[in-house]
Formats: sequence, structure tokens, C-alpha cells
Amino acid sequence: MNNDKLSILKLIADASIVVQLVMLMLLGASFWSWYIIIRKRRMLGRAQSVADRFESEFWSGSDLSSLYRKVTSGKGAGPGMPAIFESGFREFQRLIQQDGVSAERVIETSRRAMRVSMTRETDLLEQGLASLATIGSTSPYVGLFGTVWGIMNSFTSLGAGTQTATLQTVAPGIAEALVATAMGLFAAIPAVIFYNRNADRLGRIESRFETFSDELLGILERHAQRTTTGQG
Repeated sequence: MNNDKLSILKLIADASIVVQLVMLMLLGASFWSWYIIIRKRRMLGRAQSVADRFESEFWSGSDLSSLYRKVTSGKGAGPGMPAIFESGFREFQRLIQQDGVSAERVIETSRRAMRVSMTRETDLLEQGLASLATIGSTSPYVGLFGTVWGIMNSFTSLGAGTQTATLQTVAPGIAEALVATAMGLFAAIPAVIFYNRNADRLGRIESRFETFSDELLGILERHAQRTTTGQG
């Protein structure tokens, strides 16, 4: 085992400058992707847990005004669903207190505010996914470039010397170059796996946001119709 590790380190140390730079870049990409993966796991997990708690409280029969005060005071704050609720209910309260405002206008304004808030919250949750996709799609090609360069260098050096092109003389140079391909796959595979997984989780969270927005708008619409009818 130790000999294998030492031989791989020796292959990296003996590689050309270009191949070493490729390996260093792929190593940096791998560290960056794992940073995004860990950060995204925590962020999406927190958004889901906040949504679970908020929906439980929302459907427990709490007064919406009391829930709004709790959210704005910071006690029920959190990423995602509470922010969407706050933006929609804030516009609802502002317009419902004005005379001559139709229920349709109240609901449409609340819908726009919630849509803007939902887009903003989704954008925050999406941060980093594009980087994972880029690392997953480009790392194998970067590693392949290092491999091609290393093999080309190996054969060029062999052609300039007096050695006969045998497997024993060619194998070390090819092995050095293939390490770049291995590192490219090492960076790409986790990035692709966790990009797909996080994209799926994000899609389900977005669906929850949209469903909640529609349900809240239905409740607000009934309140608005009763209030505007009473004013008329």
C-alpha cells in the first residue's frame, strides 16, 4: 500500500510542468466542489427544516397577523418560506387598509411580491450549483488534456533520445500522464453526483414554495373579498 502511494507521488513529481499545473488545477477544483457540496447540504437542509416548522405553525390555526408579527420580529424568521409569507402578507395588509382597493388588486399585488421573494430565495439556494455543473462537465476534459500533453511529451523525449521505444521505456511517461485523467475523474464524479442530487432537492423545495404561495393566496383572497365587500 505504501509503495503504491509513493509511486503515485513519484509519478506526479516526475511529470512535466504543464501536467503538474493541470493536476494542481484539478485538485483545487475538487476541494472547491466539496466545499460547495457541504455548504449546499447544510443550506438545503436548513431550508427544508424551516419550511417544515413554518408550515406546521401555519396550518395549526394561528392567526395570520400574529404569525406575521412573529416572523417580522425575527422569532419565526428563516430562509425560504417565512420570507415568502412575510412579503405577501405585508402587501396584503398595506392594501387592505386602503379604501377603494379591489380584492383583485390586493391579491395581484400580493402575488407579485411573493413571486419576487420566491425568486430571490430560490436564487440563494441555487448558488454554487452552476459551479458544480461546470466542474463535473469540464474536469474530465482538463484531465484528458494533461494526459495528451504528457503522452506527447513522453514520445517527443523518446524520439529525441537513443532509446528504443519499448513498453519499459514508454510506460513511466504514460503512467504519469494518466494520473491527470484519474484526477479529472476524481474531481468530476462527486460534482456530477451531488449536482444531480442537490438539483432534485432544490426542485422539491421550489415546488413546496409554489404550493404554499398558492394556498396562502387562496386564504388571502377570501379575506380580501370579505373585507372589500364589507367596505362597499
